[in-house]
Amino acid sequence: MSRRERKNMIDYILMVKGGDKRNFIYMTDQDIEHIYETVYSRHETIE
Repeated sequence: MSRRERKNMIDYILMVKGGDKRNFIYMTDQDIEHIYETVYSRHETIE
């Protein structure tokens, strides 16, 4: 995953769920992708 993709995923997660960017510092790309996919699928289901 590129830095740009990672940043965009984190920004989306924070926009939808809120939180603090510092929580993502030590997460792996796989962790962030998993959270992103979960948040995205839930958000799409609501709309």
